[in-house]
Parts: sequence; structure tokens; C-alpha cells
Amino acid sequence: MKLRLRVWRQKNADAPGAMVTYEVDGISRDMSFLEMLDALNEELILRGEEPVAFDHDCREGICGACSLVINGDAHGPERTTTCQLHMRSFEDGDTIDVEPWRASAFPVVKDLVVDRSAFDRIIQAGGYVSVPTGSAPEAHATPVPKADADSAFEHAECIGCGACVAACPNGSAMLFTSAKVNHLNVLPQGGPERETRVLDMVAAMDEEGFGGCTLAGECATACPKGIPLPSITAMNREWLRATRKVKR
Repeated sequence: MKLRLRVWRQKNADAPGAMVTYEVDGISRDMSFLEMLDALNEELILRGEEPVAFDHDCREGICGACSLVINGDAHGPERTTTCQLHMRSFEDGDTIDVEPWRASAFPVVKDLVVDRSAFDRIIQAGGYVSVPTGSAPEAHATPVPKADADSAFEHAECIGCGACVAACPNGSAMLFTSAKVNHLNVLPQGGPERETRVLDMVAAMDEEGFGGCTLAGECATACPKGIPLPSITAMNREWLRATRKVKR
């Protein structure tokens, strides 16, 4: 395959950026998108040019590190992570635009790399169970209804990639935050901190400068792990419940 790539290049967070065009040839349809970028970088290095910086780690769709807007879509045309997107999703001769996540809470570090530490600070605000538990209980000592267990597993699939923020017209982090809140709030172990968790995590989200949610639904459409849109509604109910309880 021969492709024309228009890639966002930005030297650092303070420098202006621009789209730069590159031609790549000999791309296999079986390559992943990141392997295609590796091939581009090999050519750039051989020419003595600066390679394109982009995030990656496991390349197995688990870690959430890969974070690219491809032809205007978070992670590209397929509902998967960028590292699991293959070049057979494109045609020979295509022009492909490659950009970083676009959100004020995710500032560009260099080229396609953005700073997503805002997600870490939301987690630090309450996305954990910290109550003393003593010794480990016996297996199945605390029964969990199947519906709650299924919900917890569904929300625990969130890998924190940020596609929901990149896809949202408002740059909202509601789907990410709701996944982390609902994952723990439905489990018995998360009960003691149920109110403080949702209040603290939502407050941290707002402090990071993410946009407000208007339920456009683009977040759930772009999520590679299928976190459902009603997750946001469930978190809103938790927030209202916690607010009323605190006021009492």
C-alpha cells in the first residue's frame, strides 16, 4: 500500500504546531496502525529527520496508551484501540490525517503525545477502596448479586485511553469518571466510601477543566471497550444521592 499521511508535528508544548505531509510506501495491509507509524519513523531516521513522537505501550488494546485521532475519529474508523487498528481498514492511495487528542485538559507534549495526567488526579481523588479490611476474607464470604458483578466488570473494562474526551464536542470526561465511580460503588467493598467517592471524583474532574456533559453520546460511540452511555446517568444519580445525604 502507498499512503499519504498528514501528521500533526509540534516540537513542544509551547511551540506552534502544523500538519506535515509524508508519503509512505510498501505498507502491508496486515500491519497495525502503530507499525505503520514505526515504518514512517524508520524512514525519517534514515533521512536524518526527527521521528514522530506518539504514545504506545502494550500494543494489545489493554493499557490505553495509544491515543490518536485518525481522519477525525478517536482511534480511527473501527471501534478499537489505535494499536489494534490494522491497515486493511484503509485503501491503497488514501490520505490519512493523524492528530493528537484535542482537549484543553489534555495539553500536547510533543507531536501526537498528550498529557493525560488529569485522569490520574481524578483517580487519586477517590477511585480506590481505602477502608481497613483486616485479613483477607474467605472466597465468596461477601455475596455480590450477579447484576452488580456484571455492572462492576463492565465498568472495570475502562482503560483510561481518553477517546471519550477526544470524541466529545465539549471535551467532557463524564464517561471515564462514571466508569471509575460505578465500578466501585456497586460492590460491597466500595460502600463505605460511596458518597465521598463520587463527590470527590466529580469535583476533581471539574477542577481539571474538562467540559460539561450534554449527553451527545459521542463518548460511548468512540469508547473501544464499550462503556455504555447510561453509566453517566448512574453516576448522576449517585452524585445527587450523595449531595442530599451530605446536606442532611
